[in-house]
This record gives sequence, structure tokens and C-alpha cells, in this order.
Amino acid sequence: MLYRSTRGEDLSVSSSEAIKMGLAPDGGLFVPASPVTVSSDFLAGLVKASYHHRARAILELFLTDFTPEELDGCVAGAYSSEKFNHPDIAPVVMLNNREYILELWHGPTCAFKDMALQILPRLMPLAATKTGEQDEIVILVATSGDTGKAALEGFMDVPGTRIIVFYPEEGVSQVQKTQMVTQEGRNVSVVAVRGNFDDAQTGVKEIFSDRALSRSLKQSGYRFSSANSINWGRLVPQIVYYFSAYLDLIRDGEITAGQPVNFVVPTGNFGNILAGCYARRMGLPVGRLICAANRNNVLTDFIRTGVYDRNRAFHRTTSPSMDILISSNLERLLFEITRSPGQVGDWMRQLRETGRYTVDPATRQEIQDIFWSDFADDLETARTIRETYLKHGYVMDTHTAVGRNVYTKYRQETADGARTILVSTASPFKFNESVVRAILGPAAISGKTEFQLLEVLSRTTGLTIPRGLLDLDKRPVLHSRSVTGEEMKQTVISILG
Repeated sequence: MLYRSTRGEDLSVSSSEAIKMGLAPDGGLFVPASPVTVSSDFLAGLVKASYHHRARAILELFLTDFTPEELDGCVAGAYSSEKFNHPDIAPVVMLNNREYILELWHGPTCAFKDMALQILPRLMPLAATKTGEQDEIVILVATSGDTGKAALEGFMDVPGTRIIVFYPEEGVSQVQKTQMVTQEGRNVSVVAVRGNFDDAQTGVKEIFSDRALSRSLKQSGYRFSSANSINWGRLVPQIVYYFSAYLDLIRDGEITAGQPVNFVVPTGNFGNILAGCYARRMGLPVGRLICAANRNNVLTDFIRTGVYDRNRAFHRTTSPSMDILISSNLERLLFEITRSPGQVGDWMRQLRETGRYTVDPATRQEIQDIFWSDFADDLETARTIRETYLKHGYVMDTHTAVGRNVYTKYRQETADGARTILVSTASPFKFNESVVRAILGPAAISGKTEFQLLEVLSRTTGLTIPRGLLDLDKRPVLHSRSVTGEEMKQTVISILG
């Protein structure tokens, strides 16, 4: 399997090269050069398999220059009992006779990013070896909250790598910030950006595209790569859990083989739901992919109208990991639909220069055939958390609640009764202030820190505080640097000496 850029015709690289580079030299994203499909027999053979077995079976279809033994080692190390606190890794919980919840937050940082960022740091050194890389790989990350900690945890002290994470100073929860600024590791750096996530993401992209800087750093023995979902090595492990969830429903007798199911995905950067789209294109029986947004509903407007316009107010919400107006992975979807790198490149140029672009009617229609979208504001999110807890005894975080609220709207508009899997992206403990307020009311959070509210949420619901969040506030702060977006490039140079 070879990979090409979404913006160019003249590049063809192995999966190892794509993972090592992160971003294509022309600024595009790497995508498979040819489609991957699976048969019903392939699916049938995985129904009774473990998550580890399923992961290897999917990954080897895309990472063809890795040996089966190498993939086995990466999967075993990533999804071990030391890292994940549930034997199924990504369990599916039945909410009612139509809705199921795919819990992706049983890893070390309590968010779905662990599903990919526990295995990428194992793939990256192998990719460097396979490609004869001699330079130290510098992982640059922009995070809206969860990617940063998951990447730091995954790449901590990985030989031959450095990792620098940029996060919006006032755009993450107290727990998310503390997880990052207390991160240990000889090769890690964490930097606050005085702005929002889009400012951090734009700064990282500008650093990647600065060829003079890349040449200068190469002379010092460094080369850049990424752990954001622009890196194919981040995206491909996410395809696995869509297959695994579907196979679990067959195994448990909830559906029959070949029966379509919907997936509801709360998303901001479009990577999580795009992985579901790739699973669908491979042959997984997926009906609709329901894209759930918060008040930063640029994706909802795009799916409904074909117009992508980031020229709008930016809202800080109770689902901060989705507070994004520039959804990088949408570029991959546009390429897969149009197969036209010239057109995709033109749309991305318009986005960069004017903040908006409009796709043609045929592309818009194909997107609408696959996706449906709506958004939920903070009040709707809180109401969904409370109603779900009172009716089902299930506690969900704010992002998952955005998804369930949007699914209710989808049902009201379409009357689609298909079995539906809601992708749950974070532990409720990670956004405990919003969850406690929703369940117990504003008085319950008055005068309490998020760390005190961990105990309140645990006592109220009977759930155990995840080990990754215990005593987090007692750890020393190791990273206190704060910069503007314009200072990010010089900060990288300074960190690397």
C-alpha cells in the first residue's frame, strides 16, 4: 500500500514514510493511493476475536511495510492491561433497545485519543528505522485538550523523539491543563498559546510549511512530524474501533451480519468521524454517520449547505475539545470524494486566503448521502447529561452528551429506527464540573475545584475515579511557558536549542 498527498500527483510513499513525515511536503495530507475493501468472510472471521486481533487484521491492510510480528508487538504494547482498565479495550454498552455507547476512554488519559496515541509512538520509531532516518524526530502537536496529554503520555521518553505540545491557554479544562503541565519525561515540552485552538493549529501548520526552518533544523539533526490526526498513523488505528463495535453487536446477538448501523460522533477536527467514513468505504455496514457539533457548528453548516465558512464568532463551550473552526481532516474526505488534488488544493487555498470555500453540488450531495449533522448548545448538553443519568443511570461527559442530543434531533427529523452506536470520547470525570452541575445543580460546584469535584462525582454516581486522574493536583507543575501564536516558531527553535 502506497500513500499520496491530497494536493498533489507526484508523490508516492510507503506507510512508514507517511507516518514519519506526518504532513506531505506540498502541505496536503497523506491518503491511501488505492482503496481498501473487506469481505463478509473477513468480518465473520473477527466476530469472536479480541480487540488485539481485530486491530492487527485492520492495520495490516494499510501498513503493508510493517511485518505481522511488528504489528503484533505494537498492538500488544499499546492495548495492554497496564494501559487500559477494561479487558475489551473499547467496550460497547447497551443504553436501550436502539442505542449503544462505544466507550473509548478506558486508556491512561481517559479520552479516545489514547486509542491511537498509544500505538503511534510504537509505529513511529519502526517507521524511522525502516526509512533509514538518522535525525531525531520532533513531534509537533496542537491540542484542543485531549490530544496533548495522550500524545505526551505516548511519546514520553520514546528514543529518537522529542515532543512539543501547544494548547490554548484558556481553552481547556482545569483537569486537561493540569494533565499536560505536570507531564514528566526527558523529551517533552508543553507550551500555552494565548489564543484558541485554531491559533495553535495554524501556528503548527505554519511551522511545518516553513521549508527554511526545516532545512535549518535538519542541519542540527532534527526533522518534524506530527501526532495530530493529520498524521495517517494517528487516523488508521481509529478505523479499528468502528469495526470492533459492529462486531461486538453481532457477537452479542444485537444485530445480524450485514445489518446496517448508524454511528453518532461528536467531532471538531473531523478525524474521529472520518475514521468511521473509511470503515464504511471499506465495506463495514454503516448507514449514516451523524456528525455532532457544539455551538462552533462550522461542520454542521458545511454538511447542510456545502459552504465551509470559518468567518464566525468562536465560542468557548463546556465541550472544549470540539471548540474548533478549522477542521483539518475534512480535506481527506474532499479528496476521497472528488479524487481531484487540484480541486482540493484550490479549496484549501481559498480557506487560507478568505476563510471560506464552497464545494460543487455533486460533492455536496455525496457528503449528504453519508453524513447528517446538527449541533447542541451548552444548555442542551447539560439537559442531556441529566436526563440520561436519571432515566438510564448512565453518566456521560459533555462531548458524548452533545452526540446524544444531536441523535435525538436526527430521530425526530428522519424517524430512522436503525440501531445506532454513540461514540463516547471522554470519561465524565475529565469534565466533572459540567457533569456535576448538570446532575446536581449549580450549588454542588460552588467553591469547589475540578479536583474536589472528582470526589463529588464519584460519591454521587458510585463510579471509581480513573487512576490517571487521581491526585493529579498534587503533582508538580513542570511546564509554565506561555507564548503568542506569532512566537510559536521561535519557541520551537529555543526548545530545540
